[in-house]
Amino acid sequence: MAKLIFFLAVQIFLLAIVSSTGDDGENFARTIDRKLLGLHKKEKLTHFKVYWHDILSGPNPTSIMIQPPVTNNSYFGAISMIDNALTAKVPMNSTLLGQAQGFYAGAAQKELGFLMAMNFAFKTGKYNGSTITILGRNTAMSEVREMPIVGGSGLFRFARGYAEARTKWINLKNGDATVEYSCYVLHY
Repeated sequence: MAKLIFFLAVQIFLLAIVSSTGDDGENFARTIDRKLLGLHKKEKLTHFKVYWHDILSGPNPTSIMIQPPVTNNSYFGAISMIDNALTAKVPMNSTLLGQAQGFYAGAAQKELGFLMAMNFAFKTGKYNGSTITILGRNTAMSEVREMPIVGGSGLFRFARGYAEARTKWINLKNGDATVEYSCYVLHY
């Protein structure tokens, strides 16, 4: 019984010390060992190619304008939310690899230029459950557009790299398009 009382007294004493130190706002960050997050491993460079299907037409569009443009003669100021299929080949009915989820916004007044903010969420194979995040400028009428990969999750934690976008097909009447994304990703 004496041991139990001594043990409880020590616990109460330690709790009192910890709780009395207070939080002065200086202890919100600390340095940790890279190995705890798997950062001691050698970085890998992964290249993959997916096809992004932006469907504005029909009964099940994957791109919805949530903010119209400021004027009728440009896309500037418009915002579209997306949940676009990512496939292995150009045809929409080819193998589904995942979804591109996010938005694009008209960010240029004198050309067709977008701010792209989207995650590629992979749903099959080795990368199932992993994502990469693309955040950058897309001048849609350029033959090749380069955008940074700024992060990721799952197997792409701490990812960085770039994506090259090339339009493979566009319907000028309804805006539907298929774009090839060739991605180069450094990750652990």
